[in-house]
Amino acid sequence: MGPQDLTFADQDPVEPPQLNVRRLGRIPYTEAHALQIDLLSKRASGELPDQLLLCEHDALVTIGRSPRSENRAELEALLDIPVAEVERGGEATWHGPGQLVAYPIRMLPEGSRDLHAYLRDLESVVIDTLADFGVEGRREPGLTGVWVGERKIASIGIAVRRWVTWHGVALNLDNDVGAFGGFHPCGLDASVMTRLADCLEVMPDRGVVEERFEARFRFRFGY
Repeated sequence: MGPQDLTFADQDPVEPPQLNVRRLGRIPYTEAHALQIDLLSKRASGELPDQLLLCEHDALVTIGRSPRSENRAELEALLDIPVAEVERGGEATWHGPGQLVAYPIRMLPEGSRDLHAYLRDLESVVIDTLADFGVEGRREPGLTGVWVGERKIASIGIAVRRWVTWHGVALNLDNDVGAFGGFHPCGLDASVMTRLADCLEVMPDRGVVEERFEARFRFRFGY
């Protein structure tokens, strides 16, 4: 049989990677963190496919591993909510009710093990999700995250172990942006933070935003 006789049916189909999405609802940060560690280990050993955790947390501030991050003891003295030091890159940020937090537990495939490119892909997922609601998101040169105009709507910080990613994205939906006051979120003035509710006349249900985020995540990474 010559090359001209080869048809699509003769070729082995390429199976897309699998993704298991877990909608966790409101979950304490410590529980979500422990679940990430468990799934990270199982993903690295091949026991599970890629995972995407979608949730929100009770109010707390997390501090990443940036040397510029604010001091934990100082933040604990200033704030009346828990403060946790975590493994992700980046500086301090707030999590709480009204945010969509997404934790991809994803094995970076060989040939695509570029963490900067992965961060840009996560930004694209957020930008595409916002576009589904008629909101124009953008990148800010030299910084990580997503902006609408001059205000920041999403923070992104990741960690990686054995080429499996964890931590992820916090997209402000209808949370209290005043909660960012008292410290410098991602090293910025707290007044820079905004939320999707401030960009729309009618705020969609949270479940609708989660569905669009999942769809855009699947499209971006080929699931």
